[in-house]
Amino acid sequence: MLAALLTTLLFATSAICGYRAAKQIGGVAANFWRITLATIFLALWAFTFGHRFSGAPGWFMLSGFFGIGLGDSAYFQALPRLGSRRTFLITQCLGVPFAAIIEWLWLGTGLNLAEIICVAVILVGVIIALAPDDHMKISRHDWTIGIIASVFGSLGGALGAVIIRKGYAALAEAHLSVDAGTTGYQRMLGGFLPPAIMLLVLKWRGGRNRDPLLSEKTSHEKWSRVWPWVLANALAGQTLGVTCMQWALKTTQAGVVQAIIATSPIVLLPMTRIIEGERITPRSLVGALIAVGGVVGLTFSRIQR
Repeated sequence: MLAALLTTLLFATSAICGYRAAKQIGGVAANFWRITLATIFLALWAFTFGHRFSGAPGWFMLSGFFGIGLGDSAYFQALPRLGSRRTFLITQCLGVPFAAIIEWLWLGTGLNLAEIICVAVILVGVIIALAPDDHMKISRHDWTIGIIASVFGSLGGALGAVIIRKGYAALAEAHLSVDAGTTGYQRMLGGFLPPAIMLLVLKWRGGRNRDPLLSEKTSHEKWSRVWPWVLANALAGQTLGVTCMQWALKTTQAGVVQAIIATSPIVLLPMTRIIEGERITPRSLVGALIAVGGVVGLTFSRIQR
């Protein structure tokens, strides 16, 4: 459970950094560069202290393809349109039932009644705390694209999480033990291709319509401002965050892990207040308390199993 809670904190930090990066250079570029940096960081671990390609790399790469390559690409399209809190609300809340249903249908691992109740409490708390406010103006076009992208992102993330569980089951059957940093590296390799293709297509289309008088100085200044956010996003999300999530999924059902990570928007409350200027309402605080209560109950239900 500690690993899932650490993942929550890291993913919340990553959401803020990802939002700032995506607003400045676009979701496709922000997603590609943070995945590239995270792959480099995790490769350094895997080839020094880790196990390189040992274990069941096929499963973890497949998980990365769906969860990072497709799911996160969709998530980064929603992020600049809906904001970090709303995007997290939709993707994480939908990710919980998606993961639980996929794991039940595929792996036959269900949740008991107490865990189902705690998951429901967590989701209710998150919804109360972070339901969209009327004062935030989002165009119909951005709202539609953001909602669709968030749904696809949650489905990809849920499927990727369950495939991780399948990968760890394969390791157990083979009596192998592989560290979370190595499996995270293998997962990043699987997720690298879709955002790379998307960026190449975007650059090709942009190159055909590019103004030859575009100032290189302006581009350099923009990148000098955005790189700290991209770097922090890569470290908090796809390097440390993914490693902790791999650690959590090694011992805990995907639906439970997804439910705990769904509280990430609660951690975002003070961050979005400072960086995005969103005010914290009494409803947000009440929802946060309900969600935290659900996490505590879920923790005890897991201990008593």
